[in-house]
Amino acid sequence: MSEWPHRLLGDLIHVKHGFAFKGEHFTGVGDKLVLKPGNFPIGGGIRLRPAKDDYYTGTFPPEFELAPGDLLVVMTDLTQAAPILGSPAFVPTEPVILHNQRLGLVTIKPDVELDEHFLYYLLLSDTSRSQIRATATGATVRHTAPERIYKVRVAVPELKVQERVGEVLWSLDALIENNRRRAEVLEGIARTIYHEWFVHFRFPGHENVSLVDSDIGRIPEGWEVLAASTVLTVNPRVRVDKGAERPFFAMADLREQSMVCAPSARRTSSSGSKFENGDTLFARITPCLENGKTGFVQVLDAGETGFGSTEFIVLRGRSVGPAFTYCLARSESFRKHAIGSMSGASGRQRVRNECFDSYLLTQPPRNIADQFETAAAPLFKSVEVLRQVADRLQSMRDSLLPKLVTGQVDVSRLNLDPLVGVR
Repeated sequence: MSEWPHRLLGDLIHVKHGFAFKGEHFTGVGDKLVLKPGNFPIGGGIRLRPAKDDYYTGTFPPEFELAPGDLLVVMTDLTQAAPILGSPAFVPTEPVILHNQRLGLVTIKPDVELDEHFLYYLLLSDTSRSQIRATATGATVRHTAPERIYKVRVAVPELKVQERVGEVLWSLDALIENNRRRAEVLEGIARTIYHEWFVHFRFPGHENVSLVDSDIGRIPEGWEVLAASTVLTVNPRVRVDKGAERPFFAMADLREQSMVCAPSARRTSSSGSKFENGDTLFARITPCLENGKTGFVQVLDAGETGFGSTEFIVLRGRSVGPAFTYCLARSESFRKHAIGSMSGASGRQRVRNECFDSYLLTQPPRNIADQFETAAAPLFKSVEVLRQVADRLQSMRDSLLPKLVTGQVDVSRLNLDPLVGVR
């Protein structure tokens, strides 16, 4: 075990509450974004997730405008089911970020030798977070305060060791983030091609095809206008062995801006949605649909069937391919139509399957559809490879973090120069 000296956080850092911004001044557009606990990646990660409706147009004291690179810590849980309290994150470079009262701005006290990256991982570690969470009060939503955080005890080595630990862990996180960004670029390329070919009709050979009138505007001659429920199979029938254990996809396993999804568990059940590789998972319930939760299944073994939340609509191409189906599900007009058709009690509205009968789209000729699948397939596969690499790096980081920040592993004995050098 570590022989590092123990210190109180109050001897090392200062934590400042943010400003209570007024709800009537929040908007969906602007240049000043108020960070909230929900923007923080649960379980860690260096990328914050700014929400689209958190821009602020009102006045506020200027000291609550944060600088890029500032370190924050969450001081309030979202709900009992989302234990985010104690999670740290660095302020991104864009846009302008404002300091919400549920977050603490962490600064290192003058004359204290403390590496900022080491401090970040120290706060992220289970050892520190469990202590911070223990200081919280509240029956429904738990909250802590700076003076309580100051009482947390942590082990702190000499500055040289801090810097090495911070450098190693930050390099791993940078590699993880690099893989995720590369995956987003590849998916963006596929969706751009889809938009060019099937929205603007600039597909290969379009110069030689005339546009003709249709019920939804001018379309290429020879293309058909069909209901989505004709082009796609909605919730296809999938036979399963009721007693077999299978991969289970929860709603939390879908991302808001990416196709990436992977099962969080294996379960034995015959209930819920059922799907295979190549299917698209489309969230049917508010606010998951509005937030963009949509996944492309490509992680199952050959012949394997997955199942998941009853709040998924499974989409499978009937006369188009899987890449076309996913890109269609991500398209703005398709999503707006689905959102506009939602019904049910406030806060629990759902998309009805019948809405796809009234959404009209242009079905391309088979040769054009096949060309798109040929172009998109390697991009989709590369996204999955990058996800697997990022997940392995994440596992490595999660395994190393508690050992490095507590001195259980002597970082000086590890040959991690190749890792640090590839950022």
